[in-house]
Amino acid sequence: MQNATRRKQAGPRPYSGFDQMLIGGRWRSGSSKRTLEDRNPYSREVILAIEQANQGDLNDAFTAALESHEHWMSKLPLERAQVMRRAADVMEFRREEIVDWLVAEAGSTRLKANLEWQSAHAILQWSATAPYLVEAPNLPTDIKGKEGRVYRKPVGVVGVISPWNWPLHLSMRSVAPALAVGNAVVIKPASDTPVTGALLLAKIFEEAGLPSGVLNVIVAGGSEIGDAFVGHPTPRVISFTGSTPVGRHIGELASQAPMLKRVDLELGGNGPFVVLDDADLDHAVEAAVFGKFLHQGQICIAINRLIVDDQVYDRFVDRFVERVKGLKVGDPNDASTVVGPIINESQMKRLLALVRNARDAGARQVLGGEPDGLVLPPHVFTDVRNDMELAQREIFGPVAPIIRAHGEEDALRIANGTEYGLAGAVFTRDLERGEQFANRMQVGMAHVNDQSIVDLPNSPFGGEKNSGIGRFNGHWAIEAFTTDQWVTVQHAPRRYPWNANEVQGPWA
Repeated sequence: MQNATRRKQAGPRPYSGFDQMLIGGRWRSGSSKRTLEDRNPYSREVILAIEQANQGDLNDAFTAALESHEHWMSKLPLERAQVMRRAADVMEFRREEIVDWLVAEAGSTRLKANLEWQSAHAILQWSATAPYLVEAPNLPTDIKGKEGRVYRKPVGVVGVISPWNWPLHLSMRSVAPALAVGNAVVIKPASDTPVTGALLLAKIFEEAGLPSGVLNVIVAGGSEIGDAFVGHPTPRVISFTGSTPVGRHIGELASQAPMLKRVDLELGGNGPFVVLDDADLDHAVEAAVFGKFLHQGQICIAINRLIVDDQVYDRFVDRFVERVKGLKVGDPNDASTVVGPIINESQMKRLLALVRNARDAGARQVLGGEPDGLVLPPHVFTDVRNDMELAQREIFGPVAPIIRAHGEEDALRIANGTEYGLAGAVFTRDLERGEQFANRMQVGMAHVNDQSIVDLPNSPFGGEKNSGIGRFNGHWAIEAFTTDQWVTVQHAPRRYPWNANEVQGPWA
């Protein structure tokens, strides 16, 4: 304890070696001869260059995971829990270093980076309890002398493909529970965030004493090894967070692979934020601005559409626009900045096209501005219809469409009028009314009198319709990364029927 206290006071030596990936307990360069340039989205400077992996490296990673799995699975729950707790301690020691990486690589504002650190740290803390939550029942049988037992076991090797937008947390929520219940993991981060999406996690778990080979990192483009990653015979579960088209493709690959595997998919969203006629507008506006513009709107559960009852529409718009005008835009390293850079040029071009198309379709722009590098100032559109591209697409940027609803039923129709069903929110002074409305929303997660960026380590996270399959967090994560085996024990010799006339009731 004294050593840990001195270390926390002195500050840990910064991590290095992020130009390599961890495979089989060894940090090494990829073998593809292709280099990934990891750039700061705000300054556009190259942070580091990584020699990317090829399929040989991928095979090495899955082989190392498979070879290490049984040893790790055999560890006592206490031993696996201790690794999780030590990893959480490492995160505390290195909080500022981790936050700095999120700002530099993911374009996170310091506000968002600290929130992401908290959420990832909470997942680790919860995961320290997971080894003790792997439970299965004994089952009665209708065969005399037979005992039925169910064993819940780790699946073996889990493949994780993580996104760039909330990289540390969205990787941690699969990696930590999968490890905690006894699996080995191979993770492929997004090319925009190899450090915060995987390499930092590898350093943290290595420092926490995770045995070699249990966690492996592959850095390469999805177009290069994505299909091979999913189709590889070793992983029994693929955990993917990203877009719906890619998730659909992964689901198809997993079902067609030589060795069938389960998938957990958290995909796109089109989050409705509904303001009913009796809502507290001051509270609703604060929540709407936070839920729309945190991390420039680049969050799957961010507000995508603001649906406001006609009776309060104009007042809401006036207050919302005025509040958005006060947001600080620019350098994410400034603690007071709320809206920082878009992740890359491709995403910026897509957003600018979406803005142009919204104007052409008749939406009225009441706030906007030209981009400065990859920083796009907040845009607000009114007179938006739910059939417009701006309302039907997942925006993933600082663009807010406000749709007018004519009563509660119309608001619900608009909210549900999308192929997506991830998260939503409703504001009303009547909590019973709000709960009933939330229950009728076709989403996996609905929040009354709050915005939709809510993710707690013990609560089910996932969507309906084209927003995904399965749930993350809590006992849902344990179910995702374990499998049930039924074992029977016959305590007394059985008498088998040899004549059809003997089969009249339970077997003797």
